[in-house]
Amino acid sequence: MLSAYFYDGLRTAFGRHGGGLAPVRPDDLLASVTRTLMERNPAAPGLIEDIVVGCANQAGEDSRCVARHAGLVAGLPIE
Repeated sequence: MLSAYFYDGLRTAFGRHGGGLAPVRPDDLLASVTRTLMERNPAAPGLIEDIVVGCANQAGEDSRCVARHAGLVAGLPIE
């Protein structure tokens, strides 16, 4: 079986506690980066198996699976 890998990376904006990005949900911020990566590396969304995300300081409402939610918000299929 042939395997293909895309290695690319972007980072989200970052700010301060209570700053301009405070009202933006982390998964929405990450979804915008995911959409940009999908535009830069076109592939059928159903063929994407994994999204690797690094994040720090998840707490409260943000302590969900931010990578999964961002992928769904970015338009990747639930599968």
